[in-house]
Amino acid sequence: MIRGRLIGIDHGLVRIGLAVSDATGLLARELMIVRRSSKQKDFARINAVAAEQRAIGFVVGLPLHPEATESTQTHTQKVLNWVETFRTSTSLPIVLWDEQMSSHDAAELARLGRRPARDPIDDLAARVILQSYLDALRDGTTAVPDFFRE
Repeated sequence: MIRGRLIGIDHGLVRIGLAVSDATGLLARELMIVRRSSKQKDFARINAVAAEQRAIGFVVGLPLHPEATESTQTHTQKVLNWVETFRTSTSLPIVLWDEQMSSHDAAELARLGRRPARDPIDDLAARVILQSYLDALRDGTTAVPDFFRE
């Protein structure tokens, strides 16, 4: 399957949620929330986390919605612009993955895990995004990119 850990990213305007997979590519777990400051500092922190985790790549949630409104289209474009800038700060590959329903699923995980309702859930959203990607790799609905192969 894949040859190492992946970092899942839930891009937000205020916070960036991070999750990490196990080395076998079966399970994702929430890792942390990075409070946004500047792109340079945010990218440095994300890359430091990836190095600490010995990650081989990133999976970034992309907001794709069937009934796209102007606001979701604008957010999608912001994420795409952010990813293009992030690519210049890292040597690791980046995969974009549909994050549809990740916030809803993250809220449910928070509720089941008894996380206080006012606490941010960006890390859980990153976990949902990454787990969805890992599941798609495992069940064959998406191909494993060459740069993630063993």
